[in-house]
Amino acid sequence: MSIASWYRTSFAALRAQPAPTDTAKEEAFAKVVADIFERHSHTLIVMAKGAHELRQTLNQNIHEFARISEVQSNLDDFYSSRISIRMLIGQYLALREISDEDNEMIGLISHRVSIKEVAKNAIDDARYMCSRIHGDAPEVTIHGRTDLTFAYVPSHIHYILLELLKNSLRATVETHGTGNMPSVKIIIADGEDNEDVIIKVSDEGGGIKRSNIPLIWSYLFTTADPAILNNMLSEDTGADFTISSPLAGLGYGIPISRNYARYFGGDLVIMSMENYGTDCYIYLPKLKETVLM
Repeated sequence: MSIASWYRTSFAALRAQPAPTDTAKEEAFAKVVADIFERHSHTLIVMAKGAHELRQTLNQNIHEFARISEVQSNLDDFYSSRISIRMLIGQYLALREISDEDNEMIGLISHRVSIKEVAKNAIDDARYMCSRIHGDAPEVTIHGRTDLTFAYVPSHIHYILLELLKNSLRATVETHGTGNMPSVKIIIADGEDNEDVIIKVSDEGGGIKRSNIPLIWSYLFTTADPAILNNMLSEDTGADFTISSPLAGLGYGIPISRNYARYFGGDLVIMSMENYGTDCYIYLPKLKETVLM
């Protein structure tokens, strides 16, 4: 009921706010919008906890639960809409803060995103989260077009990479232990005639069973230790995208990442070799000038 209450409160606040026809009213409107953005910052974690509680109530195993197509379809629509709403709110708030000296950013969109720099930040966050749980983390190396910059939303790339790296690092540690772990690789591919920038995250973390491949796109499926799921019901896990959130167990990382990749027409594809490792391909379209206007 928390999520429904948040949306009722946000809708009522917007309805009560007069049209921003002058500076003072625009300031008040911006404050209301910023409050809404903050109010809903825990939505993914609260929804994931709710899904776990629903599974406990239904007393179903994770494979049966992940195949409830009606719930999956509704969650897909909900999360896709949420990304759009937060993109619009974030863009509006960011544009209010933009300075004349900042020539790279148009709100949340950067003219020159360096995938290498975004990847380095995601690597630091993922390795910290992995080390916090397991005591150590595999190295992550970056290869390919490390000099590449292009127009995109850096926060979207960071979220996708962070979720994929969290999975790869955890799988690598659990498969090999902390003594002699193979590195995880990020490969950046691009060419002048490419319609997409492509990023591959490759690990040797034992892979995924073929029968589980369809389930990784479910918001209701996770391969994490059940103890993590039980613990998170009683812990304050912070906002959705912070390093204080759980390393694994929520179940939404992969499907939400695909939603982010598809937001501008890209995609996320995962190929796995059971008992060896997994390759994740992120396809990001090169945004045209009309998208940036």
